[in-house]
Amino acid sequence: MGDKTTVYTRPLARLIEQLQRLPGVGPKTAQRLALHILKRSEEEVQALAQALVEAKKQVGLCQVCFHLSAEPTCEICRNANRDNTTICVVADSRDVIALEKTREYKGKYHVLGGVISPMDGIGPDQLHIQQLVRRVSQRGIKEVILAISPSVEGETTTLYVGHLLKPFTKVTRIAFGLPVGGDLEYADEVTLARALEGRRELD
Repeated sequence: MGDKTTVYTRPLARLIEQLQRLPGVGPKTAQRLALHILKRSEEEVQALAQALVEAKKQVGLCQVCFHLSAEPTCEICRNANRDNTTICVVADSRDVIALEKTREYKGKYHVLGGVISPMDGIGPDQLHIQQLVRRVSQRGIKEVILAISPSVEGETTTLYVGHLLKPFTKVTRIAFGLPVGGDLEYADEVTLARALEGRRELD
């Protein structure tokens, strides 16, 4: 057998390869996206490329809460209508976006930038934990809500951060229960423990 001839011309192959690096994009999705891009007008493709470059250049982290922001301070931190005495602590900016979609929470946030994971070489010093402790101890915060997913690493992070903050304020955590339709036997231990802790009396 000779060398396998590539199906794609080289520039297209490179585009597909780059798209495949995006999370959740497999070979078929990357191919579909690449072919879609090629069908668009040059103006549309230039606009997409420009948006990518500008987002990378302009979007950084809020100096207060470390959420994604194009300004030194993000819109949530600047919003005078939000409760300054409550901070919801999350691992990632994606969690802020998810919580904001519920429209239930009216306080401020603090993004840790990940969770403690010794296996991945991530310790407390790699996260925005000390900045959180300073913020809570200096700004009269009445409650900190820990909203970190209940994985093993998430539990470790929650307990560690909670221990540091308890001397300064009330610390709570969001309740995690079983998903609707979920079977107990297939639930992991952490989910079951949280489900039990969050139990309430039957109406």
